[in-house]
Order: sequence, then C-alpha cells, then structure tokens
Amino acid sequence: MSTKQLKKLIDVAAGRRNADLVIKNCRVIDVFNASVIEGDIAISDGKIAGVGDYTGAREIDAQGRYASPGFIDSHIHIESSYVSPEEIGRLLVPHGATAIIADPHEIVNVCGIPGLEYMMNAAERTALDIKFMLPSCVPATPFEHSGANIDAATMEEPIRDERILGLGEFMDFPGVIQGQETVLDKLMVAKDQGKMIDGHSPGIEGNDLNAYVAPGIRTDHECATVQEMTDRIARGMYVLLRQGSACHDLVNLLQGVTPENSRRCLLCSDDRQPKTILELGHLDDHLRICVREGIAPITAIRMASLNAAECFGLRDRGAIAPGLRADIVLLDNLTDFNVSKVFIEGDEVASEGKYLLPVEKLGIEPVQGSFHVKDFSKEKLRLKLKSNRVRTIDVLPGGVVTGHGAAEVKTENGEFLYDADLPIAKVAVVERHQGTGNVAVALLRNYGIKSGAVALSVAHDSHNIIVVGVDDEDMEMAVHQLIAQGGGIVLVKDQNILETMPMPIGGLMSDQSGEWVKERLGRIHEAAYRELGISSEVEPVMTLCFMSLAVIPELKLTDMGLFDVSKFDFVDIEVD
Repeated sequence: MSTKQLKKLIDVAAGRRNADLVIKNCRVIDVFNASVIEGDIAISDGKIAGVGDYTGAREIDAQGRYASPGFIDSHIHIESSYVSPEEIGRLLVPHGATAIIADPHEIVNVCGIPGLEYMMNAAERTALDIKFMLPSCVPATPFEHSGANIDAATMEEPIRDERILGLGEFMDFPGVIQGQETVLDKLMVAKDQGKMIDGHSPGIEGNDLNAYVAPGIRTDHECATVQEMTDRIARGMYVLLRQGSACHDLVNLLQGVTPENSRRCLLCSDDRQPKTILELGHLDDHLRICVREGIAPITAIRMASLNAAECFGLRDRGAIAPGLRADIVLLDNLTDFNVSKVFIEGDEVASEGKYLLPVEKLGIEPVQGSFHVKDFSKEKLRLKLKSNRVRTIDVLPGGVVTGHGAAEVKTENGEFLYDADLPIAKVAVVERHQGTGNVAVALLRNYGIKSGAVALSVAHDSHNIIVVGVDDEDMEMAVHQLIAQGGGIVLVKDQNILETMPMPIGGLMSDQSGEWVKERLGRIHEAAYRELGISSEVEPVMTLCFMSLAVIPELKLTDMGLFDVSKFDFVDIEVD
C-alpha cells in the first residue's frame, strides 16, 4: 500500500471521502465479540475502511443480509478435486471461499518442484487467494518410489517464496519423534525462515505426541476421536476439523468443541471432489453441519475465518474490520448459509452461485508425460503364495483407514486363485516414475469387485498406478490404457474398456471443467457398481486411491510391497 492509498483509506474511514464501494444495510458478523452489527461496509482500494454509515461511488444494497468474513479452507489438496487451480477457484468462490491453504504434495510427488511452480502460477489466474504449503515429505515415506525426492537443501529456495506459508503436513511422524537428522534438517528450513509447520499425527499420544509437537508443529487434521482432538489442543496445536469427500470427521469432532476451546478449531476439506462441491458445497456445507450439531453460528463462522487467519499468520484478513482485506460473503441467513454474493479484495467475484470472472487456464505442458513404466505385463500380476493363509487389506467404509485382516484363500499350483464366494480380489501397485519395473501384489477384501478391473494413476501419496481386479488380463489392459491416456481412471471388463477419465495434469488432474469431471465420475461410479459389482458401501475411486497411503493405518500396499503402518515396516503376505 502506498502513502497515497493509506491517506485515502483513512479519509474514507473518517467519512471525509466517498468509498470506492459501500455494501449498504448489512448485518455485519463481528467475529471478535461474537455479535452482529447493523451498518454499511465501506471499501477503499480493496481494504475495509470501516463499518458504519457511509456513501460510495458504487453502492450495493445487502437488504439486511449477514456479512461474514470470507471463508478460509485451512487444508486442501487441489489435486484431489481432479481439477486445476483455476477451476477449483471457479467452483469454490461461489460457496464463500476467499482463500484456501493448499498443500500440493500430490503433484510434487509426481513432478517435483516444477509441479509446485505450475500450481502457484496457475493459482494466479483465479480470484480465489490460494496460499501454498511446501510439501515436507516427498516421498511420504522411504518405502515407495515417487517422482521426486525433496530434501532440506531442495526446500531452501522455495520456502522463501511469499506465496508459501510454511511446510506442509509432516507425515513422517516416526522421523520427528525419533529426531532423525534428515527430518530435523527439514524442520529447521521452516524454522530458520520463521514459517509454520503443518502436522499429520494419526493415533499418536502421550510422550510421543509431546515429541511430535515440540519442534513447533502447529496443526493436525488427522484426529479421529474427541480425545485425540483435546490432547492436541492441550499441547497448543490447532485442530482442523475435516469434512471431505472421503473422510467425514466433522460431526464426530464437533462433539468436543466447547466455548473454551473453539478458538483452536478450524474447518478444512483435505480432499473434496467436484460432485461433492456441486451438490453439497464447500465450507458453507461445513457451517450447516456445525449449526445442525449445536455450534453457535458465529462460533462456526469464526472457525472458518478468524481462527484460520490467525493460525496461518494471515493478519490481513479473517474479520470485517478497518484495514483488513475486503474479503466478504453475504449470507441469506445463519442456518443454511446460502451465499448471495462474494467479494474478494473489494471486487464482486460471485453472485447467486455463479463465478463472475472468465477462466483462463495456464498451459499444462510442464506437468504432462509423467509415466515411465518399465516392462509391465500380466506376468507381473501373478501372486505366488507359500501358504493359503494370507493377510488382507480390509476396506473400512467411510474413511481411509484400513484393517489388517487374515483369510484362507484358494490357490492353484501355488498361485492365488480368485474365488467368487470370497470378497477378496487382487490389488497391485505399478511403479510409474523411475522405470524400476516394480510391481507389488497383495489382496484387498471388501472392495466388492466381482468382475473386471479398475486402474488409477491417483494413488496417495506417491501416485504410482494402482489396479484392482479379478482377472489378470483385464488388469493388464486397464494399466496399459491408463498409460496410453496419460493417467486418470480406467474401468475394464472382459477385455473391453467400459469407462475412462483422462487426467493429463501429472496423471492427477483433468484439464476439463468441474461439471465434466462430475459427469465422468458419475458414469464411472455407475459402471463400477453395475458392471463390476463393487460394493455399494464403497466409493470405488476414492477408496482405491488411498490403498497405497503408507502413513495411514493399518495395512497398505506400495510398489515395494505390503506395508504394516502400525509396525512401520513391510510384512509378508502369508500369515505366520
């Protein structure tokens, strides 16, 4: 801000000069006092000059609507929406989002720092203010191959970028707790720059939790219980209450939100697909859930605005007050939180569910061509067993946690044989970044597939190819088609391709609209249930893409083998 702009702001605030814009007749939500103020909001050069009685060069009558601070999603992976940064802005802004804290560790795991640069450059083309966290764990663990290896030295330059607020979720919690030197080096990169560190500590408690928090790790979005939530708040952390397309923790955790601890609670999506956004909304949906569960409306709004701003050091926003950014959402009421208009830095950017700006997308050439698969064939899908008593990755509906199961399966000449009477199918992870030729095979229970195969190039966090099926030839065809189309999703049955959704942006994101993605996913889901027999209790895409996430309990599969997250080590497929 120049001296001239500052003088103008003061003059507008004092009423000596007309504002650029005045939003008249508002019920302004005061998140500091948890109250409502009736008045006008005066805006000068994108800043709030004041709340009171004002006139402006342009005036908009709010007609008594509630004026809320803009909503801030405190943790989201844009890649998991399957659309580009420009498109996620178009989808989220009409629901009241004015800023998001994005962790691009999906595309950085695939493309390295060029992936981060693509995301930041693309983000400049949307009204949504996208702040980034620098991925801290690429790869997420040393037990898989990814497309990049981001060490402390690699982090030193990007962490200085003003668009980067700090280190993204630190998933290597054993490394932090054990004080491993390479982990400490990464933590010090953020600390030396005075930047924050996001957390990720599922199931950690007691002294181990103390050790994890001690380096200054500030947040956690992986709480599964109220006890975990209160344990973290007691240690000075902020807890991010998650409600995404895959994980629905909000209702459960709201039972632990009190007037005393609510200021340490934030709202986040983590992963949110276009179907969820287009049908349910974004943080406006979170707010509806909060109020339905007994949280006071202004407390809920504070969790979506001021709390997030304070947590992430965004001192220029989070409330409607003089000198702050004019990020404002007009709401019809404080029950269903219907969004009437959205202003970002004083510009009206959405009205009645419509994004008002053109969408001009950045070229995707730097993040295409991310498939380097060596010598793949159905021969690599054979599963030799020393015993018919095996471990199974057990799908647990409603989340990304899996069970560690055991079962007796059929074999033929020492190889696994699919049995239609058992809900157990073959799952494989095919390495796609380094040309290692790695293919690891295990068994997945309760996914429900009864014929054909499903293949994805979205497989958290290293995003190798993951394929599940009951027939090796269908699985092979699905993998080859996936490579040919540059990534995404493929469904195959009886050597016929049923449905596909190409994702040319790193094999993670479509270059099409959110509506196109929703329609394609709808067709994929329908075919998965109708043609492949996948269980109706399972979301076929989101469920499968988390089966390789080796930082979430309990049993997962990486390109290097079957991984027990509780032991943090590989295990044999045969039960001892």
